[in-house]
Amino acid sequence: MTLQEAQQTVDDWIKTVGVRYYDELTNTAVLMEEVGEIARLMARIYGEQSFKRKEDELSAKEDLAGEMADVLFVLICLANQTGVDLTDALKKSLDKKTKRDAERHASNKKLL
Repeated sequence: MTLQEAQQTVDDWIKTVGVRYYDELTNTAVLMEEVGEIARLMARIYGEQSFKRKEDELSAKEDLAGEMADVLFVLICLANQTGVDLTDALKKSLDKKTKRDAERHASNKKLL
């Protein structure tokens, strides 16, 4: 699925199942909540925090994928609401980073 297809699919879902978009501020708060859920899982899967129960550890990677999808969904909602074409925005971001960081990362001794 392309980013354009994802934006259209989310818009179709909102209009048929979701009733309407939450307002932009609510969706921003929901996005922060979802990012926090990713952070919690990352701290336990890859960081030094431990899981409270062994069962939680067994499903953690699957949960992480679901939380990442939740973040993407809300981000797409916000893009749709604000008229952002994510394909165009990502292309511009990659171009900016390529120009800005053309030599920066290759010469960073911490990355070698």
